[in-house]
Amino acid sequence: MALDYWRQIAGSERSPRRNYQLGLNLAFIAGAANAGGFLAVAEYTSHMTGIVSAVADNLVLGQFVMALAGLVSVLSFVLGAAVCAWLVNWGRNRALKSEYALPLMLEAVLMLLFGMLGARIQAHVAFYVPYTVLLLCFMMGLQNAIITKISRAEIRTTHVTGLITDVGIEIGRWLFWRGHAVAAETEADNRQRLRLHAALVLFFFTGALTGALGFKHFGFAASMALAAWLMLLSALPLLDDVRPRRSGGNLQP
Repeated sequence: MALDYWRQIAGSERSPRRNYQLGLNLAFIAGAANAGGFLAVAEYTSHMTGIVSAVADNLVLGQFVMALAGLVSVLSFVLGAAVCAWLVNWGRNRALKSEYALPLMLEAVLMLLFGMLGARIQAHVAFYVPYTVLLLCFMMGLQNAIITKISRAEIRTTHVTGLITDVGIEIGRWLFWRGHAVAAETEADNRQRLRLHAALVLFFFTGALTGALGFKHFGFAASMALAAWLMLLSALPLLDDVRPRRSGGNLQP
């Protein structure tokens, strides 16, 4: 039963329940990476709203180097999302069971790279920090695009502003419908969406708390646990695609 869970959570066959489960896992990881990354490089790398605003501020203040750095961070986030879309479509075109697991495994490898850069960052801050910021922005773009594609834009894992907005919308609907006759299905959908968005916010916060504590006490080694988690999420679908090749089977072109 547990093996089926890990095989299906990032597999190609999707359901609302699987999307919800994967979304919670990725929201936790995003929160941990974002908070831990801040302690490493003093910047929240999933917060594109703040970075774009900072680019405008720095342009007005004449701090063109800082503005350029922010712009490159945004482009790195966009590149991560683009790479995710390319990998998913590449896997889908070949009928792979790992079409969604591929970008997750890439994120796991990059998370390992982030952990390995730790000692160098502390020894050569001026040189390595800018590259680490770009790496984290790329990873956040990659991860957010994964669940966005899987859920058809119903779930986000790094965009907490949108999640909290959705929580407020659903609460407002619930308050309005309390005094009006509505279909039971409509009321049930409202409760389900409210639980989903509230749970995503909670898991992001819990991940951020865990990531901050982990980085504070264990340093960059804490990222190894996140990488292992991502590998666990993506490993079985990838293995299912590798086995036919080893046994002489052919995958669809």
